[in-house]
Amino acid sequence: MQIFLTIAVVILSLVFFIAEWLPVDITAFGVMIVLILLKLVTPEQGISGFSNSATITVMAMFILSAGIARTGAIQIVSDFLNKWGGNNLRRQILVLGAIVGPITAFINNTAVVAVFLPIVEDWCRKQRISPSKILMPLSFVTVLGGMITLIGTSTNVLASGLSEQLGYGAFGLFQFTALGLITFTIGLIYLAIAAPKLLPNRKAPNSDVLSEDYALTDYVSEIIITPGSNLIGQSLRSSQLQRKFDIDVLELIRNDAQFPQPLADKVLQAGDILIVRGGRPCLLSLKAQRGIEILPDVKFGKESPEENLTSGEEGIAEILILSNSNLNGSTLKELRFRQRYNATVLAIRRGEELVRERLGQVPLRFGDLLLVQGPKESFVGLQTSRDLLVFEQRDVETLRRDKAWIAIAIGLAVVIVAAFDWQPILVTSLVGVFLMIVTGCLKPGELYESVRWDIIFLLAGLIPLGIAMDKSGTTQWLADNLVALGGDLSGYWILEFFFIITALLTEILSNNASVVLILPVAVKVATTLHLNPYAFMFAVTFAASNSFMTPIGYQTNTMVYGPGGYKFLDFFRFGGMLNLIMAIITPPLIILLYGLKP
Repeated sequence: MQIFLTIAVVILSLVFFIAEWLPVDITAFGVMIVLILLKLVTPEQGISGFSNSATITVMAMFILSAGIARTGAIQIVSDFLNKWGGNNLRRQILVLGAIVGPITAFINNTAVVAVFLPIVEDWCRKQRISPSKILMPLSFVTVLGGMITLIGTSTNVLASGLSEQLGYGAFGLFQFTALGLITFTIGLIYLAIAAPKLLPNRKAPNSDVLSEDYALTDYVSEIIITPGSNLIGQSLRSSQLQRKFDIDVLELIRNDAQFPQPLADKVLQAGDILIVRGGRPCLLSLKAQRGIEILPDVKFGKESPEENLTSGEEGIAEILILSNSNLNGSTLKELRFRQRYNATVLAIRRGEELVRERLGQVPLRFGDLLLVQGPKESFVGLQTSRDLLVFEQRDVETLRRDKAWIAIAIGLAVVIVAAFDWQPILVTSLVGVFLMIVTGCLKPGELYESVRWDIIFLLAGLIPLGIAMDKSGTTQWLADNLVALGGDLSGYWILEFFFIITALLTEILSNNASVVLILPVAVKVATTLHLNPYAFMFAVTFAASNSFMTPIGYQTNTMVYGPGGYKFLDFFRFGGMLNLIMAIITPPLIILLYGLKP
């Protein structure tokens, strides 16, 4: 009965993970509660994920990564990118990989991509390269680089914790570094060779790219207040244009004088020209009811809508919703976005989808790209927000440059002390967090904001599932059946099977969920067949991070999806081949480096 109930919980959790009815961290938290209610784990075992060494280590690494990022230590290497990148695309990808890969071996890769996205965008603009040629390789090299050390990804740390829980001890900091370096090098070579041929030019590398990418002429228009309009004498706030007609007023032009935001209290007069965001049906409805005239597109003259909206003190920019953003799940209306940031959202790009109507009612998601317009001084405030990433290089004033070398020294000390086994990585990382605060690299309030709490809750919720599978005998039952089915297969093909099944599973689940479900079963199969359990643990760990085929399988893929202007199939076409290469080379390399027999 316990095996049946545990398998039922696993299947139910898989359905929720795949269907995404709830965020993955909430699903994992729900799994923990269900396991406790079904008495598959004790209440103490159910909440043990929150005190697990893997969870605490991952939390500490998020904070250390934030400390290094906030001091601008990562930006220092951008000079090397500009100096050595050159004009050849293959060389540029190799240089980018050589810089970013080693960084992501020690720093959380989502933090690295967040820092490098505006740097790479600016670099592409200067070099006249389409960002779609570079951004996907940027994501992939951070994934590959994260497999070089234990602390490169939360998945590695979780796998280490599971290894310790199963009685094999935690992984060493550089235990699979040899394997990680080889796979990283081969992967980088593939990216440099294949990107110029397989990645399309989804975004033009010119200065007017926003006009083309967002088709501004389709929904940014000029309207004039006619002498007979019933809007005359009303303020924009009292006219309720946004609420009743889904119209945003971006600028007001009166007698050749331009008035930027805020405009809510401006009283409208006959002859006023308004630059507005709104679809053609909304404008026609406004014309019929309020007596305005829609000026022809030619009114813009030789200027593009983008140039028209960026005149004087006004600006236009793209901003990305980050994974740990407090804006996730809320609508622009609920957030009072315009009042909060003094900027208007013109459109939302969600992967291939471009949302331009009823923007106030659209719940924001991680990876959404917002096109915003407003006073240029407002973008400074946006740059300092930890909820958003502005696609302009962060101002020096917003970073603690004078603390950069202190942050780097703390990070190196954490790694060196753990590498020589003077203290466990859990202890060194916690000491590093304390030093980041004491030295001023991070402010106390930033400590909590730097943690990816969704990942923490995901880990804490999934760890009890591993305990329930082991305690109920489900892991052993699954292992016995797999051994019976594949008893005639060689050790190599069994290792290959676990690599492939984990790699496929991680494309539809989170990589952490894949490790929790597959790693214990793989170890049981290995011990039953008298094979090296470490070989199987490494295979599952590496396969769980080999998520290249979809933009939703890994957080960094989601981050570059919108900015690169990619289509869903671009990932399958370019990343699928990288998945195949890793599946072919990794298991034999594991056997060569670590042996198939214990």
